[in-house]
Amino acid sequence: MPLPFLTADGAFDAQDDANDAPLAHDDRDRWRRPYRPGPWRVAGSSVLLLLSAFMLLATMIIAFAGTWGGAAVCLAAALVVIALALRILRAGVWVSRTGLRRIGLLTTRTLAWGDITEVRTVQQPVRWLGLPRTVQGQALTAAVRDGATTVLMTDRNADFLSRGEAFDRAADMVAAWADESRTVPA
Repeated sequence: MPLPFLTADGAFDAQDDANDAPLAHDDRDRWRRPYRPGPWRVAGSSVLLLLSAFMLLATMIIAFAGTWGGAAVCLAAALVVIALALRILRAGVWVSRTGLRRIGLLTTRTLAWGDITEVRTVQQPVRWLGLPRTVQGQALTAAVRDGATTVLMTDRNADFLSRGEAFDRAADMVAAWADESRTVPA
């Protein structure tokens, strides 16, 4: 039993030729991640969202008990946990026609393609899952005109741990975006 709604072909079969709108990934002006979020990132966010569901349930129980101050504190804590889970999912490298954006847990840095002189993969000590422990691994780095080097992603972060081929594909994709965007004026 074929399930066409589960495949990419089903979207193209159902689309009318007269209404041939471009796909979302064809719009190069939108910020997008050139790779899928890894299982560690998705699992961590899922656990935090599950925790926030319990916190919201506790908020409701506390509110029904009549302690409005405690319910407000519990609701605020649940909203912070939800925001943290969403930020963890959003973290990573994003690209568009204008530049490259490195989103971390608490910081975001945007680099214009004109400011980036080189994007390459190097062997160096990298942080394992963002923790203080370092191991030998690969890092995708961007050299900026002022001489600084920014680590964009590593093969030991939450997106690529135990997924070496995915890291290689993502690094090649970001490097291809860099090469193409530096040669074509925006």
